Order: sequence, then structure tokens, then C-alpha cells
Amino acid sequence: MKKPNSVNDRRFGQTDLSLSVFSLGLMRCLASQDVAEQTVRRAIELGINHLETARGYGKSEEFLGAALRNGLNRSELYITTKISPTPDAATMEREIEESLQRLNVDYLDMLAIHGLNTWEHLAWVEAENGCMQAVRQAVSDRRVRHVGFSTHGFLEVILAAIATNLFEFVNLHYSLFFQRNAAAIELAQQNDMGVFIISPADKAGLLHTPPQTLIDLCAPFSPLELNYRFLLNNPAVTTLSVGAANPTELDLPLMTQENFLTAEVAIVLDRLHTHQTQTLKTDLCSQCYACLPCPEGIHIPEVLRLRNLAIAYDMTQFGEYRYRMFENAGHWFPGNKADRCNDCGDCLPRCPENLDIPTLLRDTHQRLNGKPGRRLWQD
Repeated sequence: MKKPNSVNDRRFGQTDLSLSVFSLGLMRCLASQDVAEQTVRRAIELGINHLETARGYGKSEEFLGAALRNGLNRSELYITTKISPTPDAATMEREIEESLQRLNVDYLDMLAIHGLNTWEHLAWVEAENGCMQAVRQAVSDRRVRHVGFSTHGFLEVILAAIATNLFEFVNLHYSLFFQRNAAAIELAQQNDMGVFIISPADKAGLLHTPPQTLIDLCAPFSPLELNYRFLLNNPAVTTLSVGAANPTELDLPLMTQENFLTAEVAIVLDRLHTHQTQTLKTDLCSQCYACLPCPEGIHIPEVLRLRNLAIAYDMTQFGEYRYRMFENAGHWFPGNKADRCNDCGDCLPRCPENLDIPTLLRDTHQRLNGKPGRRLWQD
């Protein structure tokens, strides 16, 4: 096991690996091989020892492989790549070999099934002759040391995937402004799984470019630092992804203290909650998900969460960014736009807050609809 770099390195669940509390996610390091290598070297200087990429991230694997050939100390780093689930073992075996070659490594510290988002994906994983057959062989011959999964799926799918006991870690979305997956983190902790938080800046609320309203409410902390503190206060969370596109985006306060939730932080969190409650009043969606399923395929809770954030904290830019992904990102961000609502009323009796959901859906569509968007690495 590599030695911890600081007091804030954390055990990654049953893998027993000691990861820095920040990991470098290489999804956005696509400008050039030189920029990617400079970003990796800067991350290592800052104490980051975990580099995370994926087959689907353009030339990310090749860029990291080139950096490793140029003198990075492989023995001091943990490397994860992610490969999408497949219904057959042969495809997975071929893709594992391709990733090893691109990365210029003999083994992966960690392999994650990338985007275990649907019940069909879970069925492929659990099938006797499915993709995990190849993964198990790679573990057996030491080409892969530890196996987990990443997910953008619904909570029920995540919980079921954790319950298979096939995985040692999980990469998932969770943040101050999206706490739906708390139950998954709790179950992962019970199963001694490492927890890697996906995109705690960008998809957590575009927190690197926050609106002034949110800046004022989070003072004296920046919204990004407040989210980092909220996440790292949870002992079940091992590491947070920092998706820098270049070295300058890593020039941020990577905190070294052990106490993340101070009395001052607690005051700010309470201020945010109070402001949201007072601003939205009887229109506040509590994210209970009782309104689903919607006959028109609208992801009602997520639509109304974006409305909550836009109205309470002026996070309209974030709301537009995420809302326009509906109908354009497949299983990575499922659901139809709110203008599909036909006033059928199925959701109304199920809502414990008695929200006028059709009216709120139309209001959200009017506020946030714009140019259709796709996932960053698919552009």
C-alpha cells in the first residue's frame, strides 16, 4: 500500500487503498497531451494521488499513458479507468486490454463499470456470461486490482447494484444541493465500499462560477468550499473528483484541516436552508419522489429541484445547463422536458406537499428551457 500523503488521505473502503481526499478526474483534460500532462503533474504537486479517466473521455487514456511514459512515478499513483457495461464478456475483455495499452500500464489499480445507470445495465452485470466474467478474469490475473462502478442512475438502481456485493467502491453524484443519494452512501458504508463523489463543482451547481446571491448566502466561504466541507465532513466519503481542464483550474484551496464542519459552517448551512424555505414557501419541492412515475416520462423531482435552486439561490445558469440535457443525454440524464405535461393529474394526489405540479412544471420550462445540451465528453 502506498503511504498517505497527508492527514486527509482516506481509506477507500475494502480496497484498503489510501486515496487523497481530492482525485483528478481527466474528463476535461482533452486540449492536448502537453496540457493533460501539466495538469497531472500539478495535481501530484498538490498531493493528489488518484487519477481517474475512462474509455469514453476522448483521448484522455492516451494522454495519461503518454504522461506515464514521460517519467511520472507509477508506484506513487492510483489509476482508475472506467468501461461501460456490456452484455457479453468478449467485448469487455477487448476493451480492458485496449485501456491497458492506451494507459501504458500493466495493471489498473481500479476498474469501474462506467454508467451503471439502468436495470438493463444491472442485468448485464449480474448475468453469468456477461461483462463481469471478463472483469473477474482480469482480477484473477492481476491486470485489475479492484472493481467498482460509476452511476448516474436512479437511487433504486444504485442500491440494487451495491447489494449485489460485486463491487468494492461506487462513484456517484451527491452534494449539498443534491442529497437524494444519501441512502446509497449509507449502504456503501455498511458494505465497506469506497465512495467517490462525481463532479462536486460542475454538476453540483456550477459552483466554480456561482451567482452573487449564492456567494452572499455562503459567506464567509465560497459555495465551492462550502460544498467540499459538507461532503468531506461525511466519514463515508473517501474522495472528491476535481475535473480540471488545465493546471490553473487546480489552483484552489485543497484543505488540509481535519475539521470540516465547524460552527461557522453549520450557521451557513442553516442560513441556506432557511432562505430556501422562506423564498419558495408553499412551492418548495421536498424531493420525496412520490410523484413518480409520470405517464409522460417527466423526471418531476429533478425538474422541480432545478426550479428550487433557480428561485432560492439564483442558480438559473445551472438550471438551464441541466434542464436542457433532458431528452438529449439518454440514460445519463433521463427524463422528458416539463412541457410534455398534459395535466393528467396522476401526480397530484401523491404529493405530500399538495403542490400544483403541472403549474410548477410549466413555470420551470419557461424559466430554464434553452438550447439542447449533451454530456460534456459527447460534444
